[in-house]
Amino acid sequence: MSPIIEVQDLSKTYASGTVALSGVTLDIAEGEILALLGPNGAGKTTFISILCGLVTPSGGRALVGGHDIVRDYRAARALIGLVPQEIAVEPFERVMNTLRFSRGLFGKRPDDAHLEQVLRSLALWDKRDARLNELSGGMKRRVLIGKALSHGPRILFLDEPTAGVDVNLRREMWAVVRDLRASGVTIILTTHYLEEAEEMADRIGIIDKGRLLLLKETAKLMHEFGRKRLTLELAEPLAALPAGVAETMTGHMPTLSPDGLHVSFDYDTRADRSGIARLLAGFAAAGIAVRDLETEQSSLEEVFLHLVEQGG
Repeated sequence: MSPIIEVQDLSKTYASGTVALSGVTLDIAEGEILALLGPNGAGKTTFISILCGLVTPSGGRALVGGHDIVRDYRAARALIGLVPQEIAVEPFERVMNTLRFSRGLFGKRPDDAHLEQVLRSLALWDKRDARLNELSGGMKRRVLIGKALSHGPRILFLDEPTAGVDVNLRREMWAVVRDLRASGVTIILTTHYLEEAEEMADRIGIIDKGRLLLLKETAKLMHEFGRKRLTLELAEPLAALPAGVAETMTGHMPTLSPDGLHVSFDYDTRADRSGIARLLAGFAAAGIAVRDLETEQSSLEEVFLHLVEQGG
């Protein structure tokens, strides 16, 4: 099956000489959630704006549902719903009327049955007659998603969908996004919340200085770049690790801290055997008492910072 979005060598250079996007190439599969990460000014919003027809590319090509975004922009744009970061709505308009207006902008015939389905999926049906200034910030964000879905797009772009909202509301929005994906909508989101990308995305792309540094499945990204570390606190300091302990280990070797009181061991949680049991058994056989232990998982934030610092 062909990807729903195909991007080839896409670039954007503004009149000032600023290179916002440089040679970005990727395909996006139908029905996936793709998260784009990057620092401010990395090119994420420019990328979305080009695909949504808001910014004209300087070079390269992009197809949305097989339609060229420049030559056949109307057909391409009809497949897309965009939820901007800013909450910009008419405060005194009612929720249902807001969706009706957005649907009309795409030349779609009135279809309140479809809009009812959209509002129900966003838990907004009971607010259909409420004015927008009566809604909470979280509900207003849902209305923005409803507006973007009003014309029945196959692709939804979410630009910082949970910026400035509290943790509970953020998780609530995650559930909405998952439900949309389950209904067949392809979702591309930008976010500064690395936990958000790690939790929801099928794949993660990292953009910096207009370049796509990396694009991988989330699980593979964490497998290749992530780690888990076990730290043992010993009852008595050691001058060196017992030879018997080191000889039984494979892969990563445990390391002893300068004070001799802590032993660190990096391991892969996805491996059939992590080596932890062998390590602990070796200490027990050597008569070394362990006072305490703790584990630490590398986060996507560490992976992200490493890749940006190394330039991919």
